Amino acid sequence: MRTFRNIIFWIHLIVGIATGLVIAIMSFTGVVIAFEKQLIEWAERDVRTVQPPSPGAPRLPVEELVERVRAARTDGQPSGVTVYPEPTSSVLVSVGRGSVTYVNPYTGEVLGNGATGLRGFLQWNVELHRWLAAGGDNRAVGKAITGASNAVFLFLAISGLYLWWPRKWTLRAMRPSLWFRRGLKGKARDWNWHNVIGFWSLPVLIVLTASGMVISYKWASNLVFTMTGNTPPATQGPPGSASVKVPAPEVETPRKPMDVLIAEAQKTSPTWSSATVRLGGGARPGGAPAQGGRGPEAKGAPEAKGERGGKGGTDGVDAVTVTLREADAWPLFSSKQVSLNPFSGEVAKQETYADYNSGRKLRTWLRFLHTGEALGLLGQLVAAIASLGGVFLVYTGFALSWRRFFPRRRTNTEPGEEAAAQTEPVA
Repeated sequence: MRTFRNIIFWIHLIVGIATGLVIAIMSFTGVVIAFEKQLIEWAERDVRTVQPPSPGAPRLPVEELVERVRAARTDGQPSGVTVYPEPTSSVLVSVGRGSVTYVNPYTGEVLGNGATGLRGFLQWNVELHRWLAAGGDNRAVGKAITGASNAVFLFLAISGLYLWWPRKWTLRAMRPSLWFRRGLKGKARDWNWHNVIGFWSLPVLIVLTASGMVISYKWASNLVFTMTGNTPPATQGPPGSASVKVPAPEVETPRKPMDVLIAEAQKTSPTWSSATVRLGGGARPGGAPAQGGRGPEAKGAPEAKGERGGKGGTDGVDAVTVTLREADAWPLFSSKQVSLNPFSGEVAKQETYADYNSGRKLRTWLRFLHTGEALGLLGQLVAAIASLGGVFLVYTGFALSWRRFFPRRRTNTEPGEEAAAQTEPVA
């Protein structure tokens, strides 16, 4: 038993040293981006608000607002538009990935691109967290490194629990792991910190790393569906990313304005708090939003078949999907996808969290447990604190390893270090 414990200890130590730097980077960036949404909302609070010219003043068509942004932004194509129910809210137009522009819905005035510096800083941290900010062909390599390091972190958490497990459950044995002790220095202090931080962070770190596995590896994501008795999806993506087909009309028929389609979607949810339409390369001049299902990077999208009736393919034409966020929704991350016929405005399909199978529900929970958003601000705070704990675990782990391999010679051993030596696994 002692030999097995020593084997686990040395594996714990060696893989911790090998991946510690990447784990520290992922943990630190996890702290930085924990409140990304709230930070951006606070920084852009002024540009998000407009003054209506008069009560009940008419709003400009959404297509015109998108065209205003298209004319003002030469660095990318509009990829989405979000409207809000409050008459004092501006309209948000997404441009490419991670960039936005706000527009006054009454005058069409382009209000600015929000907190570009903060958005850029947070986006860089997200990329550092996901693939070490690698670009081009190196992104796959960076993603492989962070995925493997996350898996190692999960092993470190579980093996750390095994190594910590007291031989006797007594207060004396537990005390060094329950809270920080004053007056300790050197090895004894680092050992105390490593145990205390690990003890309190362990449950959250296991959730963060296990959910990270599901995000990093398709086989882990598929396993979630298999374990719940569901068939894994052929493709993975956010809700509403898969295109919904509707029959093309038999005669030439103009597409409904985007405002009409959004209004029809809003009727399905009286408590909606935002409505978002993804644009496949942006809204076309003349008012038709492209819905090619090619993602936000599509630029200069050619006019799709089925723009008017009688030109659609055998599979029909793409519906326009509006994603609605609802006030006081549960789970907090849930949304509703409403797909509409772009020619008639009829609702072709509705999908909410309640419509997901058990595998997709669990997979979605894991996605938002990874960031803490599943449990709101409290969950984000807990995830941030645990991530910060991960940084200190790496630091104390490195310090303990350094002292193990490069010990300082002393004639007298300090009492604190003697106590630490009695609890540390012996090789």
